Amino acid sequence: MATVRVDAGGSAGFDGGVWAGLLAEVARSGRRLRREELESLREYGDQAAEDGRALAELVDERLAVTGRVWEGQPVDAASMAALRAALAALAAGHGRAYRERLRREEAGRREFVADLLSSRSDLGRLAEHAERFGLNLACAHVVAVAEGDGYDVEDPSVRALERQLLGRFGEQEILLAVKHGRLVCIVPSAPGEAAAIEAFAALIPGRRVVVGRPHSGPGGVVHSYEEARSALEQAVQLDLPGPLLRAADLLVLPVLLRDRGALAELVRGVLGPLRTARGGARPLLETLTAYADSRYVSAEAARRLGLSVRALAYRVAHVVRLTGLDPDDPLQRYTLETAVFGARLLGWPEHDQPTEG
Repeated sequence: MATVRVDAGGSAGFDGGVWAGLLAEVARSGRRLRREELESLREYGDQAAEDGRALAELVDERLAVTGRVWEGQPVDAASMAALRAALAALAAGHGRAYRERLRREEAGRREFVADLLSSRSDLGRLAEHAERFGLNLACAHVVAVAEGDGYDVEDPSVRALERQLLGRFGEQEILLAVKHGRLVCIVPSAPGEAAAIEAFAALIPGRRVVVGRPHSGPGGVVHSYEEARSALEQAVQLDLPGPLLRAADLLVLPVLLRDRGALAELVRGVLGPLRTARGGARPLLETLTAYADSRYVSAEAARRLGLSVRALAYRVAHVVRLTGLDPDDPLQRYTLETAVFGARLLGWPEHDQPTEG
């Protein structure tokens, strides 16, 4: 047997008398705690957690009362078993409420992030709720969207990625979300922005990531998201190289697509003659694309295409003969590049005519 000493600094709490009476009665009788008593203790732990009281504080209070009740008395195994059961019930109730609170907070966080990324959200309500989640919407934010779909916020790999990002950049108020099955990363536009975005892209290798421009205010996040999403779709369509792209570098694409009829006419007028070449227009379009991507360095373009420099020169000369435009002339080069971009955006020459409307 052991003798329990009172901790002079202990506090019984508002219901210390109930706890003390229960322990005194159990010590006299040597019985186990009843099922309804354990459930009452769980409910008390549950309510204490709802009130914001920490489990350590709760246990310390109960032990202080226990010491006062048992001071100077021999404590047998049955009494200690009852004390352990009582504390376990308190902890179980507290943990149950804590987990439920976390679930509610997580659900609220998801709803908030979904509202952030929706163009139909109430901006005033967003601004009110942002502070609760540690987000200052008055500051500018950028949004990165990753290629691919099928992601779910409950996926263990997504949760692991979120933990890694928050572990490294948690002080920057980073938010990770899933929108239409795509991974979305929201980052404040601050000195650490580039490092956070690069880390996000590095954690999902093989996925193209596009970053929107920074925008401030309650509607800034959705503005950056829409830019990144649209630019990502165009980058996938054009098969643009590079795992990390910026919407600011792709602003010419929405300009080109703003008047699809005019773009279709440009493609038809400039590149239409290439369809008469042996093998069709596709090989010559690939040649122009590789030539431009190589900054018009013949050796590099030939390497990318798996051709000899002489074969590349023959193809370029054929383009000049058919179109009347020379990619080595700066102004004519711009016209050809724009037409080639337009062809890729409109899916030409897979169709007989460039897609209009």
